[in-house]
Amino acid sequence: MTRPAAAAGEIFEPTEYIDGDFNSGILLLCDHARNTVPREYGNLGVPPEQFERHIGYDIGARAVTLELARRLNAPACLTTFSRLLIDPNRGDDDPTLIMRLSDGAVVPGNARADAGERARRIDLFHRPYHQLIERTLDAMIAEAAPPVIFSIHSFTPVWRGVPRPWHVTVLWDSDPRAVEPLLDGLRTQEGLIVGDNEPYDGALKNDTMYQHATQRGLAQALLELRQDLIADEAGAMEWAGRLEPVLRKIAGLPGCRQIRHFKSRCGGD
Repeated sequence: MTRPAAAAGEIFEPTEYIDGDFNSGILLLCDHARNTVPREYGNLGVPPEQFERHIGYDIGARAVTLELARRLNAPACLTTFSRLLIDPNRGDDDPTLIMRLSDGAVVPGNARADAGERARRIDLFHRPYHQLIERTLDAMIAEAAPPVIFSIHSFTPVWRGVPRPWHVTVLWDSDPRAVEPLLDGLRTQEGLIVGDNEPYDGALKNDTMYQHATQRGLAQALLELRQDLIADEAGAMEWAGRLEPVLRKIAGLPGCRQIRHFKSRCGGD
């Protein structure tokens, strides 16, 4: 994926919305879909090749999300900006919202991001994404039973020299409704190493799933796919095919299509 910037005079759209059937029972999210930076920010002082790494975006996640949306006829909300600009999967009070150093890469364009610049990036990029999710959820719930939220991410196959064995992992907080059948469905697929809250913990206060799923009492699961498995089109299509029947089955479970609140493990209600 390249890192195109909006041409001079063009309005940078911070979100991408894929229309779908509100009765599908699924809303797909992709927080780190692209590695684009608006022209006014240049390259944030970072060499272009750094944007092709995981610090710029979740490699392969957008392609998997788009194919799942097509197969499931489900709506999807995606970002269009690099997380080096601002991370939409963090609360607006999180100290890691705008990173000055990311996995060894210094980000000079963020070094002087004061409170005013932080507020500006929240207004222009971070907030529109969360508002899109809120509007979509409101519309879906008004028309049909509450949907299950699946958020698509990807992780590096090696971290600090240590190989990661999992092919796919499921991150979650405390609501097991979608998680248990998701783990079961993945583990029945031959040859897969499936992680449960690996390599990260799914309980993070004010992240995307906390705001839109936990707080609203919606069934949820965050999927992490290993990047080397979905980095090209063939891999992304294969994994969308693996996930489609599992997600479709979960959306058909009555217990997953209800509003039910579970106490968060990260100190929330």
